[in-house]
Amino acid sequence: METNAAEVSQPHSRPAPSPDDEPARAVTALYEAHALGLIRLAVVMLGDRGAAEDVVQEAFCGLYRRWHVLTDTENAHRYVRSSVINGCRTLLRRRARQHGDPRWELLEESAESAALVSEEHRRVLEAIRSLPARQREALVLRYYLDLDEGEIAASMRVTRGTVKSTTSRALAALGRILGEA
Repeated sequence: METNAAEVSQPHSRPAPSPDDEPARAVTALYEAHALGLIRLAVVMLGDRGAAEDVVQEAFCGLYRRWHVLTDTENAHRYVRSSVINGCRTLLRRRARQHGDPRWELLEESAESAALVSEEHRRVLEAIRSLPARQREALVLRYYLDLDEGEIAASMRVTRGTVKSTTSRALAALGRILGEA
């Protein structure tokens, strides 16, 4: 098999979507605009960058596969964000089942990640990761993605009241955890 110089110099290049492939163009634009933030969200939820990247990639692939059934393509970002959250939930449940301990949910942080994060920041992330999944989701969506209560409720598929009480309980628990450390 022959390779030309362009293939060698740009190993990660991909062909541009054809003009009639609207879903590919739209999903590519959405990916370029939001993938990094969604990966960060998944890293906070999972504690593992590789798994976070996989979850986000699968969410965008799912968006592309289902583009033709979206009723409102303007809400595609919401759809993919919900898919990332659901993917994180699924992975956390799978980890818990595989390890036989429903409280076990996170992988250890890589040495590279640990070196990049300050001690205080690391303590806060550990405290957040020790919270129950729903509380962790509520805090991440509220304070990391800066979503309002309505958007959080839609993403988590709960009521606004549940978002308020879950966030309140999560903040109280976080205060207790960090106060003990």
